[in-house]
Parts: sequence; structure tokens; C-alpha cells
Amino acid sequence: MAFDHRKYAAFRPVAKTDRRWPDKVIEKAPTWCAVDLRDGNQALVKPMNVAQKQRMFDLLVKLGFKEIEIGFPAASQPDFDFCRKLIEENRIPDDVKIQVLTQARPELIERTYEALKGARRAIVHVYNSTSTVQREQVFGMDRAGIRDIAVNGAQVVKDLAAGNPCTEWTFQYSPESFTGTELDYAVEVIDAVTDVWRPDEGQPVIINLPATVEMATPNVFADQIEWVCDNIRRREHISISVHTHNDRGCGVAAAELAVMAGADRVEGTLMGNGERTGNMDLVTMAMNLYSQGIDPTLNLSGMAEITEVVEACTEISTHPRHPYAGELVFTAFSGSHQDAIRKCLARRKDGDAWNVAYLPIDPFDLGRRYEEVVRINSQSGKGGVAYVLERDYNISLPRWLQIEFSKVVQKVAETNGGEIDSMAIHSLFEQRYLKVHEDWALRAYDLHRDDQGVFAEVTFGRESAPMSLEGRGLGAVEAVSAALEDRFGLAIAVEAYEEFALGEGTRANALACIRLTAGGRHCSAAALAEDTTSATLQALFSAVAQAAGEPEDETSRQKSAITA
Repeated sequence: MAFDHRKYAAFRPVAKTDRRWPDKVIEKAPTWCAVDLRDGNQALVKPMNVAQKQRMFDLLVKLGFKEIEIGFPAASQPDFDFCRKLIEENRIPDDVKIQVLTQARPELIERTYEALKGARRAIVHVYNSTSTVQREQVFGMDRAGIRDIAVNGAQVVKDLAAGNPCTEWTFQYSPESFTGTELDYAVEVIDAVTDVWRPDEGQPVIINLPATVEMATPNVFADQIEWVCDNIRRREHISISVHTHNDRGCGVAAAELAVMAGADRVEGTLMGNGERTGNMDLVTMAMNLYSQGIDPTLNLSGMAEITEVVEACTEISTHPRHPYAGELVFTAFSGSHQDAIRKCLARRKDGDAWNVAYLPIDPFDLGRRYEEVVRINSQSGKGGVAYVLERDYNISLPRWLQIEFSKVVQKVAETNGGEIDSMAIHSLFEQRYLKVHEDWALRAYDLHRDDQGVFAEVTFGRESAPMSLEGRGLGAVEAVSAALEDRFGLAIAVEAYEEFALGEGTRANALACIRLTAGGRHCSAAALAEDTTSATLQALFSAVAQAAGEPEDETSRQKSAITA
């Protein structure tokens, strides 16, 4: 069969018994380097034009990146021209280093320095591939030959920098395909390069260890990073960088474990755009740190702008479930999730540490609205429906009515097969519980309390032909219920009723909800009024109306509500 796992060999893990990184905790953000304009750009079906590149560069600066790889100027005329544009138009802030990539070939390195002429600060990133498969099957060279390429390239980088003393130079070397390179050989090549550059004598040096292809689990990559950190010379004078890819879906995890293993710097792209399955996602890793109370040193609060710019420049849509940035990542449709979120938000006070079920960070921090958190479909429950009414209409429902009304909403959602917005939910509630038939509208009431309880006189019905009732009971509800029983011959048993004072900014000041049995039929209703007594009595009349009159077909009621 074509799908045959036997053609693949398992990656051999690092023989390491002294690993220390599993006990480490990330306590500060690494140095970030955004490679959207180089690694990200070369992975696009349609590479960015100059305007798109400038827009992406400006966004990266705005977010707080201090190191930005802008291209491969020796291999691409558009990259060369963009580098010159940034320098000649003075578009690079003083505290930002631009980085450019070049292979370890003298003519390409010379062209790279031409592109960088006049830059205040720059990183020259030189690389050659060192992996076993590349040496043996691509280049047909032995270890010494590959090492010499790296050393010769390093020497050219150093010599050309000396001829351009007005620029503050940082040298960076990558043994490309590091994860497929024997560790002892990787260290041999790195040491040979730093023998030329001498970071111990003051030259800033970055050694970048790329998972050009992700070949193993993140813990194996962490072992590789820790092994190199333990065995290279001049470690204390070198910035160790990692550049992970996402072939196994673990690019962020590998970068995080690499930082625990000793890496000082991380390269990646916004939203993880890159070759094959992508680069390490800078947004996800930075927000992971943020969620642990660590300053990521990047300002990602305007997530909507970030996604808009990235989508416009790359012409790639952001997945709605993309961590932190997707449209639906903070949205709960599940009833149990909605209920938990609602309760946690209700308990939370300003100044409290963030601790809300199902929300690892506060959506507000990324410019998201709480209105986006709970959305209703057929999977939603009472908590979500109640939350929407509370959030958007200041209507709080008792638990029993939450349960009852959520079933009404769910039935409509199942019929429609999609999401129900806040306005439709409110319309359903009005039609099902708040709507007052003219024949049952409360017009006036008068309550008198004496030794025997409460005597109630109530006027209701059409304005042109009102009806009056009298009744007595221990309280107002019992007195009016007794009057209704006498008038309509119904046995009324009130099972529950609750009154709520509404907040400022609403025309009504009170909401009352009531559930009763009348004539053997269970009925529920609610009412809004200027005071709790009026609301309660109107809710009572509306509930009894359901039992006294012809019951409206539920499907018709729902269709009517949806139309409204």
C-alpha cells in the first residue's frame, strides 16, 4: 500500500543524562527577531510588493520588535531595493536593527554589504547547510569542506565590516538544517566561525540554531540546544538564537523549550506564516508568556489591526481558531462553558488576578469585546442565554426561567441550524414572556393591608372596556390570584416568582418573573414596570392569560418572534 510507515526511521534522541532544562521556568521574554519580510515573504504564493513590505515593517516596529530581518538582498533585486529604500529614506528607528540573510559565498556577502551601506545598525546573517543529508546528497562534500565554507564566509563578513566602520555590526551564523546535523560537528563548525569573529573580544555575535525542518519532539530539540550551549566555546559572549519550523505542529513548543534550555533569542513570524506548515508563531509565543504574567516586550493589544495587516500583506486569511488572534478563540458556544464564564465574570472585581474559566487571558487585553465571548447556537445552554440578556439588555433571569427559556432558544437554533444573535434572543424573550395581550393589561391596582391580610382591588383589560376584580390573601400575589380564581374559575397555584430592580439607563425600573399552575396548566411570564409590584401583578395576569385563553401554538410563537 502507498501509506507505509516502514519507509521512515525514528529520529535518534540525544544521549543526555544531565539535562537541566525540564526544571527551568521562563521568567523573561527572549530577544525577538521577526522574519516576516524574508522567511515569511519567500513562502508566499505572491510575494509582497514594496507597499506591502513597508506596511509590514511599520507594523513590526509599532509592535516593538527591535530586530527585523528584511530580506535576502544578494539573491533578490526587490529585496536589495527595499533595503536601500529603508536606509535612504531614514525609515529605520535608531533602536531597531535590520537583519539581512546571505549564503556563505563571497560574492553574495559583498552584495549584501552594498545593500547595507549607510545603515546605522545591522545584523549580517550568514549561513550554510551542515546536515548529514545535505553534505552527502546535495553538496557531495565531507565535514572539512562544509566547515571551510562557513569559516571562509565568516572571514569575508568580518573583513567587509571592517571596511564600513560607521555601521554598528552584529554577525550571525546559522548551521542550516541544524536538527539534522551531528551535534559534535555542529559545535565544531560554530567554534570555527567564532574563532574568526572572536565575540570574546567585543564583536557582537549571534549563533542561530534552526530547526529548518522539524524532525523530532520538542524535548529532543531542547536537548540539542542545551548540549550545544554546554559544549561551544565562548558561550558567555554569544547570543544563542533558535529558528523553529512547524512541520510537526510543535514550532512554538520547541521554541519555548529551547529558551528553557538556554536560548536567548527567538526568530519567527506573525501568525506563523512560513514555508511548508509555517514558522514559529511570534504572536502565540509572546502571548503565552503574557498569560503567565511575563512582559513579552511586545504590544499586541491591537490584535484586530495585526491580523488585518498580516492578511493584507500575505493574502492569507487568519484561521478563526488561531491562538489568541482568531475570530472565535474567545467565543464559547457550549452551554456549560458559557455558564462557567458568566459566573466567573460576575464574581470578578477590578484589580483581581485574572482567573476566569475557559478564558486563559482577558479578551479585553487584545482589544476584543466581551460581547464576542458568549454566542448562542444549538449547543448553548441557560448560562449563555442568561449572559446575553444581562450583558445587552440588563435583564437578569431566575435560574428556573433560565432553564425554561434556554430550551426555547435552543429549539429555534436547531430549526435554523445556525447562530442566534442577541437581538433575536431578546425578541424571543419578549414574545414568549413579556408580551402583554390588551385584554390582560394591568390598568390600576389598590392594595390595603389589615389584620386579615391584603385586600386587592385591580383593574385590567382593554382601555375601552376595563374589568375590575377584588380579592383577599396574605400578600398581594395571593390576593390577586384569589380574585382571578373567582372570576375565571381557575385553580391557581403560584410556584415561584422573583422581582429584580433594574439598573440605571432603562425605562423600566423593575422586572418580575412568575411561574404558576392554572387550570392544570403550567405557565410562565415576565413583566417590566416602573415598580416591582406593578411588574409582579402584570406577570401574574400574563401567566393566567395563557391558561384562560386559547394557547398559542409554540411553533407559531417562535416564528412570530423570529420575524419580529
